[in-house]
Amino acid sequence: MKPSILTINAGSSSIKFALFPLATPISPEAEVSGQIDGLGTSTTRLVAKNRAGERVADQIIEGDKVDHRAAFDALLQWFIGSYSGWKIIAVGHRVVHGGERYAQPIVIDNTVLGHLESFIPLAPLHQPHNVAGIEALRTLLPEVPQVACFDTAFHRSQPDIAQQFALPRSFTAEGIKRYGFHGLSYEYIARALPQHSHRADGRVVVCHLGNGASMAAMVRRKCVATTLGFSTIDGLMMGTRCGNIDPGLILHLMESKQLSVKDMTRILYKESGLLGVSGISQDMRTLLASDKPEAHEAVELFCYRIARELGSLAAAAGGLDAVVFTGGIGEHAAEVRRRVCLQAEWLGIRVNPEANARHDVFISAGNSSVDVLVIPTNEEWMMAHHAQTLLAL
Repeated sequence: MKPSILTINAGSSSIKFALFPLATPISPEAEVSGQIDGLGTSTTRLVAKNRAGERVADQIIEGDKVDHRAAFDALLQWFIGSYSGWKIIAVGHRVVHGGERYAQPIVIDNTVLGHLESFIPLAPLHQPHNVAGIEALRTLLPEVPQVACFDTAFHRSQPDIAQQFALPRSFTAEGIKRYGFHGLSYEYIARALPQHSHRADGRVVVCHLGNGASMAAMVRRKCVATTLGFSTIDGLMMGTRCGNIDPGLILHLMESKQLSVKDMTRILYKESGLLGVSGISQDMRTLLASDKPEAHEAVELFCYRIARELGSLAAAAGGLDAVVFTGGIGEHAAEVRRRVCLQAEWLGIRVNPEANARHDVFISAGNSSVDVLVIPTNEEWMMAHHAQTLLAL
């Protein structure tokens, strides 16, 4: 039996998974990866690809409104049928919130699970599903150790002042502060950057751009500031999320239009961002290909927000030595990178157009005083690495 580490990213309607062969070091490429979509609906589908990118699974999971337990059961049954020579010896979970308690990954036991449940009020749209995934696999794989890897942990190195809101101190004492997210992605970039730039330990801003988007400033590869704060709708404009917004506007809309908290949550999380501004799509590829002015405006606003935050984060870091683009948009949308860097030329950024169009790792021009790089992120490998390290496998 080949020992392996399973990584899980459980959401409300989908579960992303990857299986890594145990090795020293673990290969950055998973043996198989995929996702289960449509949880809680009448059609739940499991799709997976192997290391070569070939589809090895595409099946409907039987049952009406399949929950996390049933989805994981189907996933393990598929592994048994398709990868019978592999044995899962550890599971790494992406957990959105670690609160003030957890700044490092941790092996999950009853006490830890209780703490994770207590953080649900801090991330009500994400944490319950992370917990549901953990509970389901604890039942299905009771002898297999599980590790929680926190999206907030990387940002705990921020100075205390950078984590505070200007609210009454009693709220701060209750844990109301700027936590930041996408930490597994930033942690991976911090590890990979020295392979590509001698400025890795300098003042670096990483742009994690996808359907969920954020940016973070690092000094000596430690976070000093980030755009996401208490929730996952702060900072940058995203696929369907609004990003930074005047809190007074929220109060105004709720009062003038008689909107409930549930209504406002739907608007801010699901109906805003690229989708809301364009009225067309949340997919950057669709918007870049469109000739409609609304699509153009959505892309322009997206790039403007990134360029503006780049200046803010450079100030927090005390200067700028390198910029890294990652995430689905950051890695694949050359036009977005071009527009952002053009607006940031005042920071000394110059981009090589040909290298940018090829999606090279190093895309800055020879006369750029700032290194500009494109580095694919790998949150799944980060989870597998943490599980291996923490469990001494």
